Formats: sequence, C-alpha cells, structure tokens
Amino acid sequence: MNIHEYQAKDILKNYGVAVQRGIVADTPDKALAAAKELQAETGSKWFVIKSQIHAGGRGKGTVQETGSRGVVLAKSFDEVVDKSKAILGGTLVTIQTGAAGKKVNKVLVAEDVYYPGESEPKEYYISILLDRATSKPVIMASTEGGMDIEHVAEHTPEKIIKEWVNPAIGLQPFQARKIAFALGWEGNAFKDGVKFIHSLYKAYIGLDAAMFEINPVLKTSDNKIIAVDAKVNLDDNALFRHKDLEELRDISEEDPLEVEAGKSGLNYVKLDGNVGCMVNGAGLAMATMDIIKISGGEPANFLDVGGGANAETVEAGFRIILKDPNVKAILINIFGGIVRCDRVANGVVEAYKKVGNIPVPIIVRLQGTNAEEGAKIIQESGLKVFSAILLKDAAQKIKEVLA
Repeated sequence: MNIHEYQAKDILKNYGVAVQRGIVADTPDKALAAAKELQAETGSKWFVIKSQIHAGGRGKGTVQETGSRGVVLAKSFDEVVDKSKAILGGTLVTIQTGAAGKKVNKVLVAEDVYYPGESEPKEYYISILLDRATSKPVIMASTEGGMDIEHVAEHTPEKIIKEWVNPAIGLQPFQARKIAFALGWEGNAFKDGVKFIHSLYKAYIGLDAAMFEINPVLKTSDNKIIAVDAKVNLDDNALFRHKDLEELRDISEEDPLEVEAGKSGLNYVKLDGNVGCMVNGAGLAMATMDIIKISGGEPANFLDVGGGANAETVEAGFRIILKDPNVKAILINIFGGIVRCDRVANGVVEAYKKVGNIPVPIIVRLQGTNAEEGAKIIQESGLKVFSAILLKDAAQKIKEVLA
C-alpha cells in the first residue's frame, strides 16, 4: 500500500527520523495559513509547494491545465496562494503516471531547507527494501541524490552503496557508520547521518514496510541530515497488525476497478489489451496472458479469482472485466485442483445468466478434477460460451473470435 509523502514523513518523524517540516493543505487559503504557521515555527521565508499524488517525478511533471510543475518554490505568501492554485485540482502528468496523469487533491507546504550557511547543501539517496535473493533487507545509498536511481544504476553503478542486514540481529552500529563514511559525511553530518540511518531502519522494521525510498536525503548547509522527500510502501499482508496505517489508504489514488475487485476478494490489475482474463492462481494467469499474446490478442487485465472459484466470484469477475470497453473476448482458464471443474462450469453458467447480456464471446478452459463434466456443462448451456480443454484449443478459439 502506497501512502502520500506527508503521511510518510509524519510516520518517520515518530521513529526519530529527521524530516523537512511541512503542513498539508487542500485549498489555496489553507496553503497560505500553513505557510504562515511554518514561518512562525521555523523562520522560513521561502516555501516549497509539493503536489501529493502516488507517483514519482513530481518535480519534473507538469499540471496539464496550467503548465505548472508538480513541485515549485514560493518566495512570498502571495506566491504560495498563486502557485497552490496552479496545482490544486489540476491533473499532474509525470513519467510514472502515464499520459492520463493524476488529479492533485492536496499539496504539502514545506519549509525551505536549502538555506545558505557554512557549506553548500548536498543531496543523497537512501532506500531500504527486501533483497529476495538473500532474504535480507538491503540498504542502498548513493551520493547521487535527487536523480533517477535507475539512471545511476545503469550508467554509474559504482556510485551505489549496498549494505545487507541480517534480520536476526538487526542493523549493527558499524554498518550505519560504514554507510555514512561511504557517503563522505564528516563531523556533525556524520553523527546525524548515523542516527538517521538507524532511525530509518527501525521505522522500516516497525512498519512492516515493503520499501522505503528517501530521495533526496539532504545534508544542509549547517550539516544536518534530513529527509526532504519520502516514498513509503507498506506490505498489504501485514496491515492486519497496523490498523492505524490501514486508515492512511487513499482510494482516490487507486484504479476504481482494482478497488472494486478487492472488495470482492479478487486480485485485479488493468492492462491495455482486448482479451479479458479470469484465472485461479498467479502462475496460471501469467501463462494465460502468454497464450493470449501468442494467439494475436493482448491481455486486458490480470484477474485471479483464487482457489475457490464459484458463481459469486465469477459474476464479480465478469462485471469488472466488462467495465473495460476495450474487451472483445474473455478467456476463463481454471485448474480444478482445490475446486472441481463441474462446479466451476455451473458457476460460470449461473454467473452469465445473472449478469445478463454479455456482448463478447467467452472461452472457458477447464482442466483438472471433473474437467470433462465441466466441458459438457459449458457446451450444453446454450449460451455464448465456448469450451476448451487444451491450451492450444483456447488459443485457437481466441484467434477465431478476434478474427
């Protein structure tokens, strides 16, 4: 589960991570009030207005309606109002949102942390995620903060520092010092940095997070280490232990069909193709998508109904898939291991009748327990549903209905 920057910073601050201070606002007037409050607290005369959407590249992104960037600097209270107006309610398009972009409902009004001092401010990169190859959390850091880490990894991989943490004993003091040394921090910045890394790892473990990405981490002109941005992805499977975090979910940032599927216990991801997929099992879903492509089609979605495919789940799947106007056919590919194929077939027929007029052909491929009985039920249903036993049969049917 993704959360907004302002939410992530509030959480990290509770774990002792130093962050750029800011106040969230959903109107220009509230943004002005936030700026005045920040000036009273911090003395900041300039302010950063940061759009709050679940996507990276906001600083380089553009608001379609106004041409404003997604992250802008305001040098006066009047500019806070004007620049908030140019962002709020607009559609921000970044490299991660695609051409459709995302609507900006809130902005974070943040203090200016790039103030002059004894040294030049410098940006760094730090992230924590699970390295599945070693089954250990890995801390990744780089002196090239503020840039796309993928670009750094491709062109200057030697600038990425990696430190693996044994989950049985946790992050050791020497490891935090090793990272701070490698980033070139000295004096107060070194002490602040070691504390920053320890607090960040503590938060990562405490939140059951899937990933932290702090880009940039800033060494200020007076040698403080703070998080200027924060991308936090929480592990959905651990949210039952964090009911307070579950409340941070912003459904408006998610695909409406994926939200609807979740309510029905389905795993759904929308794609750009023309053949809807309904399967039981993620591995089978990937194979089904390959079959569709081999057949000359393109998968319109990934939809896993789980091990217990029945009339209710199939009906919910039909309704969700059919809301995509690009779908020209539906392929149901079920392996009857836990569930019998004849029960699935009856569920498909029942669901079809409940949904009513389904304007596209449906190919049902059942394999496993009682597969022949299931195929017979489909063939004798009198509905616009075609049965297939082998994958090659399903592929041929797709070719025929798309021709």
